[in-house]
Amino acid sequence: MDEIDEIICKAIKEMRRLKINYKGEDWRIIEPHCFGCDRKGNKKLRAYQVSGYSESGNSEGWKLFNVDEIRKIEPLNERFNEPRPKYNPYGDKHIPNVICKI
Repeated sequence: MDEIDEIICKAIKEMRRLKINYKGEDWRIIEPHCFGCDRKGNKKLRAYQVSGYSESGNSEGWKLFNVDEIRKIEPLNERFNEPRPKYNPYGDKHIPNVICKI
């Protein structure tokens, strides 16, 4: 695992929010829930975005991030207490190879 993988897994384990710069756009605040690889081996992160920039205009809601496109990542002191509604702890069809999850 590289440094970004370790930061993501630690944040998931501690249920800690992350501040990310995705694709070089403005910052986003996310609650990471599931991290792993898709069928092609690309690293993916399923997270609930609570604020910040969104290409789609939806600054809050479930997002699937390509980890290779996260330019900067920063763990925050803010925690979340439980998984967000509609989180499926039994699997994510976009992340069949889970590395860490809530």
